[in-house]
Amino acid sequence: MTTAQDTLATSQGPVEIVPIHHETLLLRVAGKAIYLDPIKDGTYDALPKATHIFLTDIHSDHLDPSTIERLRTPTTVLIGPQAVADKLQGVTVIRNGESRSLDGFTVDAVPMYNLQRGPAPGELFHDKGRGNGYVFTFGDKRVYVSGDTECTPEMRELKNIDVAFLCMNLPYTMPPAEAAECVKAFRPAVVYPYHFRGSDPNELKNSVGAASEVRVRTWY
Repeated sequence: MTTAQDTLATSQGPVEIVPIHHETLLLRVAGKAIYLDPIKDGTYDALPKATHIFLTDIHSDHLDPSTIERLRTPTTVLIGPQAVADKLQGVTVIRNGESRSLDGFTVDAVPMYNLQRGPAPGELFHDKGRGNGYVFTFGDKRVYVSGDTECTPEMRELKNIDVAFLCMNLPYTMPPAEAAECVKAFRPAVVYPYHFRGSDPNELKNSVGAASEVRVRTWY
């Protein structure tokens, strides 16, 4: 489902934040349409073609080649980790810890991974290094998109985050209480719970308290 956007004021102009579905979102800034993990369950009819598409992981709720093809143009820039590039042609690879400058904004790839949860003993749903979270810098503001992750040391150490999109669902990522502990550690100004199917985002809001503003929007 697509909802009306919120707006983040930056020194480069407003960033329009459009929740689409589950973990799919659109950031519109200075003529750019930046999609994160576009998948088929979203509604795109009233939305622009992509100037940039960022992909976090290889799971089907993040990587949907048919929807990417629908949104891309010959000049669309695709960015993702190596695991995504192995499955989709035309992806520019960015690895955990790397940065890129792209058409007036910068992006840093942040590790996203499980610390303890997995499909079987000794296995994890998301191994460290396979997927990326992202920190986007638009002028004087920073936007963090977590991808599928637990509350990792790298997340706890984030600094100066103005807006954070934070996953929370079991068994694949983390419950609201764990997400709240991470929010209290890195203290983003605003948090949007996303990728929360099966969890109550208001639990995060209640647990965070005054540490950050939590905005619950319609993703399903």
